[in-house]
Amino acid sequence: MSYYYSTIINNISFEDAIEKTKLALKDEGFGVLTEINIKDTLKKKLDVNLDPYIILGACSPKHAYQAIESEPHIGVFLPCNVIVKQLKNNQIEVAAVNPIASMGAVENKNLGKVAKEVEDHLKKAIDALK
Repeated sequence: MSYYYSTIINNISFEDAIEKTKLALKDEGFGVLTEINIKDTLKKKLDVNLDPYIILGACSPKHAYQAIESEPHIGVFLPCNVIVKQLKNNQIEVAAVNPIASMGAVENKNLGKVAKEVEDHLKKAIDALK
């Protein structure tokens, strides 16, 4: 089982890819709580150059609540991370965590059901970007 889902977007700017990703997530019930610019952070902290790379912390409030009710410490896996990164050939890759893979170590049937629902919505958001 892969720990992420991804797609490649062509003929779009990096900034537009971020906005398109946020809209696809919103359409599936996710809000973006955090936006981390890895390229800028690594340049500042390590003086290294990296192609544009953003981590979006996406959260479905309904599913987050269900997960926390089922497993109080599940917050260590929240929010669901989605990356938008520039590839060398001017394509953009968007990838989202597979919540079933990331939460697989937690043995809780109720949590598994929530993870499956989140997986379905994240896959739809990623597929909508194709």
